[in-house]
Amino acid sequence: MIKIWLFIYFAVFIWSAINPKDLFTWFLEVFPAMIAFVVLAITYKKFRLTPLVYTLILIHCIILMIGGHYTYAQVPVFDFIKEILDQERNDYDKLGHLAQGFIPAMIAREIIIRKNIISIEAWRNFFILCFCLAFSSFYELVEWWVAIFANDSAEDFLGTQGYIWDTQSDMAWALLGAIIALIFLRKYHDKQLKNI
Repeated sequence: MIKIWLFIYFAVFIWSAINPKDLFTWFLEVFPAMIAFVVLAITYKKFRLTPLVYTLILIHCIILMIGGHYTYAQVPVFDFIKEILDQERNDYDKLGHLAQGFIPAMIAREIIIRKNIISIEAWRNFFILCFCLAFSSFYELVEWWVAIFANDSAEDFLGTQGYIWDTQSDMAWALLGAIIALIFLRKYHDKQLKNI
């Protein structure tokens, strides 16, 4: 599995780096995927995750790399959806923020269960949702800081597309993603955790 994971990661990474719309935006969007790769490489032997979580992390990295290549406001498939549904904006960033809750929820769940940090499921789920909201909020703060320091060159990174409630809706999508992950992947994740 690891060889397939690495092949897909680097194939998409290289593709995303070839002639991106804006190199600065590409770097900002893909940087979390680079950090994820380093963390996974360091922890692979000491704390190997379930195949489910590794797959979810790869999907999240791919979402980041596609967004970095085109910018989140100009991903072609979502431009097509925008036209078909007569929407005012390209909503690829909402997919990214849904994933920003969905995937970290499963990562947090795995760590909490395996390290036996919170044994009561209701409290564990509450903590995971709080963690995902905090993570999403922190990312919105990072976007704000980048916008302050980079001025106009951060417009594509922010991806607000003129929507005044972009920050709040981003956090809501992350919360929704976390809730969906906890509801629908819990049993499958538990089966994989038993095999570790």
